[in-house]
Amino acid sequence: MKSDIIYQDKLVDISNDSILLKNYYFPSLKPKEISFNSIDKVKVKKPSIWTGKWRFHGTGDIRTWFPLDNARNKRDKIFFITLKHKLIRIGFTVEDSGTVQKIFREKGLLN
Repeated sequence: MKSDIIYQDKLVDISNDSILLKNYYFPSLKPKEISFNSIDKVKVKKPSIWTGKWRFHGTGDIRTWFPLDNARNKRDKIFFITLKHKLIRIGFTVEDSGTVQKIFREKGLLN
């Protein structure tokens, strides 16, 4: 992650060209950095049992992976990244969903 961070909280760091998902891998909790160039689209959904509200870490449907967030059930939005040429999705939450939505919209990634 470069020093040009435009948004940061305890779950993610967003720079001008990538997003770093903290506590991504299990069980090591190492982060995963994703370049915006490798993202096909980002969707935003309301938390529900079907969108991962109670998925604190890991996967429930084999296709979507969630980094650790012990407060996911209290968040107002869940973001879903679809990567180019990949079947997997990444579902994640942030502390300030409005700001992150605005960043993804400005980057042309929000669907």
